[in-house]
Amino acid sequence: MSVDDLSPSNQNYLKVIWALSEWTDGPVTTSAIAEKSGLRLSTVSDAVRKLGEQGLVEHAKYGAVTLTTVGERHAVAMVRRHRLIETFLVSALGFRWDQVHDEAERLEHAVSDFLVDRIDEVLGHPERDPHGDPIPSAAGVVTAPRAQRLTEVAPGTAVVVERIADDDPALLQYFAELGVGVGVRLGVEPGAPYSGALDVRIGDGAPVALGSTATDAVWVSIG
Repeated sequence: MSVDDLSPSNQNYLKVIWALSEWTDGPVTTSAIAEKSGLRLSTVSDAVRKLGEQGLVEHAKYGAVTLTTVGERHAVAMVRRHRLIETFLVSALGFRWDQVHDEAERLEHAVSDFLVDRIDEVLGHPERDPHGDPIPSAAGVVTAPRAQRLTEVAPGTAVVVERIADDDPALLQYFAELGVGVGVRLGVEPGAPYSGALDVRIGDGAPVALGSTATDAVWVSIG
């Protein structure tokens, strides 16, 4: 079975399940899938049951949802499509990084593997998308950077931005206005007492206070 033999809905479910475990070690639950996809829990539970009947996921009642070997292969294929399309939209068509997620969501179900491979070739086989997420290779290999959330970094540390979550376009716009992007060096300083914020210095500029909503969305390496 090819990933093209799956319905767009099932393609989405597999991609969401894989993405939920990409940057965290916690179990993937039907509740998490429902929240990520914006669907009702009952709808997701029924879909997971059907995916299990097709041999694409394993799910014990009230337990975690895990991809089978076949399910993971299809999920990674969809992730590859999505991230290459995002990269193409930014690199070739001049889209902003906050505009590409929804466009890629639509296009990824319509493109062929041949077209995806051609995009990959034309772009020079990029390893990361505009948000820093790793682009799986044609063989399904995913090479993720060693990174942690900015929230977890101790004040006084110099870091490099490796990845920014693309869930919130408005937050991406804000980061763009600040000059925070993949590859940018940041200095982390203590925030105001009891504020729950970090002061982040971008280059030689004045520190900017970032709350947990912002710092949770940024993954960095120490450097």
